[in-house]
Amino acid sequence: MVDLRASRVEVFLKRIALFFTRAGRKLTPFQVSSSCAPVCGGVRTAILLLAVLVLVAPLRLRAETLELESDQTLFCVMAAINAAGYDEGADLPDNNPLRKQVRDYLASQQISVLPALKLYYRHHMQKTGVQDLSQYISFALSANGAPDFAWKVRDVDIPPDAMALDDFRSLLIDFYHQANLEELWKKVRPAYEKEIVRYGAPIRNLTGAVDAYLRASVTDYPSRHFRAVVELLMAPQLVQTRNYGDDTYVIISPAAQPLLYDIRHAYLFSLIDPIMLSDRAPLKLKQSLLDLMGNAPLPDEYKTDFVLLCSQSLTKAVEARLDKDTNAIDRATSQGYIMTPFFAEQLPGFENQPQNMRFYVETMINAIDLKAETVRLSAIKFDGAPLVRKARTVVIPGPELSPAGKTLEKAESLYVDRNLSPDNQQNAKALFGKALEQKGEPAEHAQAWYGLARIALVENHADVAIEGFQKTLESSPDDFTRGWGNVYLGRLYKSKHDFTQAMKYYQDALAVNGASDKAKQAARSELQEISKNQEKQTQ
Repeated sequence: MVDLRASRVEVFLKRIALFFTRAGRKLTPFQVSSSCAPVCGGVRTAILLLAVLVLVAPLRLRAETLELESDQTLFCVMAAINAAGYDEGADLPDNNPLRKQVRDYLASQQISVLPALKLYYRHHMQKTGVQDLSQYISFALSANGAPDFAWKVRDVDIPPDAMALDDFRSLLIDFYHQANLEELWKKVRPAYEKEIVRYGAPIRNLTGAVDAYLRASVTDYPSRHFRAVVELLMAPQLVQTRNYGDDTYVIISPAAQPLLYDIRHAYLFSLIDPIMLSDRAPLKLKQSLLDLMGNAPLPDEYKTDFVLLCSQSLTKAVEARLDKDTNAIDRATSQGYIMTPFFAEQLPGFENQPQNMRFYVETMINAIDLKAETVRLSAIKFDGAPLVRKARTVVIPGPELSPAGKTLEKAESLYVDRNLSPDNQQNAKALFGKALEQKGEPAEHAQAWYGLARIALVENHADVAIEGFQKTLESSPDDFTRGWGNVYLGRLYKSKHDFTQAMKYYQDALAVNGASDKAKQAARSELQEISKNQEKQTQ
């Protein structure tokens, strides 16, 4: 997993009681979209959330860690359907070579459940390959991992397309054991890690540009998570998005160039939607504009939920602004996002004042003139059908990497591939050392120490690793690196039976707000293990 911390924007604000009211606004545990469907479609289930934050001190806004990762459960599901008949795009040149390697390996195995799995797959085929794939992605994101693949949530909260595959689980369990997917996953992980490193810088630039423009961050809504998942066994050139409650998932398939447009759209929406929800009350006064939706080619929830419609309209207006594409405003409007022209007119005013979008959105909402908008929208001619397109690439402006940053990218790539060549590890070590001597941000130098410490750990030089991780923590690392640096130090001191120091570092890891979920899980689990062992010794 790679931490994709975006650019920071220093602002000074005074926060007074901020109420996020979702009464009457439905936010489903299952909203689905792909590059061929509007983002965040689906039925919405009512949730009432009230949060009051009172802060009067100066505040540094920063983006929450955006997790770019692979997912073992999704890999298992994709391996199963590739063996069972998912051939969409199998001959396209943009496929990752791993897809053919896995398909060939599975075809050579004696897997007794395969005939039943193939029959099941045929019986559940949809009209298009994208729809076919979509239901299995929903299943994978709704299920816990191997070996039982049980549902993560209550039956009533499971997405309908995933629940329709409920009896797929028993076949998947048999396939997992018979194809020895546990061992196969260990062998293919380096290929996933390499792809994750390739996406790191482009998505880091993407989130930096978005956060800088909005002057807002998902840390304003700490319960929300944004996860980008790389899956190499999918057909190429696809991006699928899921919004499950407060979690946004973006599933990315192989592509010669990273497909960033839909990733950015999902990220923008994940920031803008809670902002709109916080101003639901004044928006409700404007919802008579929904009567002008007419035959717009949008799902019904957009025609009944003005907050959702405004969230998507503002997202599209910001995209048009970032891309300097005024035609995008007309395209969005003719698709039914009727508030896009209004928000596009308001954005220059936002850009020329100091507030972030969380606070300025109320100014825009209050500026909605029902009479003027009725006149404007009455002249719209809607498209006859939803816009269907493949995910497209855009150039995301972002800061030029420092010399240290460029060296670190090469070093990380070699470190991930250290098992593929005997020289990779030593070359990575040399580059991490070189980055320390180059011009760069403190967090980049911390990343260099972190790389050297991990290599020392691989080389079984525990004392050198401890020194490296300590220097990492002293060098102003980002929260992802700080979290894992503390976890590694906890493990090293635990191996030396210095449990007091180990517990201190595990507790420090848990105290890092932006630490990854996996780092916190590791710290929590290992703390509990130490506590249990100490309890046994005192008995």
